[in-house]
Amino acid sequence: MSELNATSAALLGLLHEGPKTGGQLVAAATERFAGFFSVTRSQVYRELPALTEDGLLRLGKQGPRSSQQYAITAAGKKAFKSWLNTAPGPDNVRSPLILRLVYSGTLTPRQRAGLVESARAQTAVKMDEARNAAKTASDPYEKAAADFTVSYNRAIIKLLDSIPD
Repeated sequence: MSELNATSAALLGLLHEGPKTGGQLVAAATERFAGFFSVTRSQVYRELPALTEDGLLRLGKQGPRSSQQYAITAAGKKAFKSWLNTAPGPDNVRSPLILRLVYSGTLTPRQRAGLVESARAQTAVKMDEARNAAKTASDPYEKAAADFTVSYNRAIIKLLDSIPD
């Protein structure tokens, strides 16, 4: 077995809660991690067979429309615990918005204003979701992550406010 990547580890963590299909994993990842870690459908469906082949997952019940459940194995739990106990390495932000803002000087003022206002609206939605998650989180670690997401969205709004007209 090779070293786990963050996406594989995220899936193993979600499967600690019980068997899930790929679609359920995508939805759970979006709900749980959207404020700080993105997991795409293609990533999920790429990782599941590899994790199964490595013995970290086993196939579960066949679901509706030929969906396949996956369950974590004892080896998967051990690999996840090992991943948790390793240094995380550098934490890199990969933001399509910030990349656009870096080059927004090449836009017309109207185009730039549209970009900023669109981003502000999306960030406001994410901020509300994060605030709700922080209020309803019973787990202190999930609350800390939700509080971080609130702070991150505040920083994005501050960045948007600093973009000249």
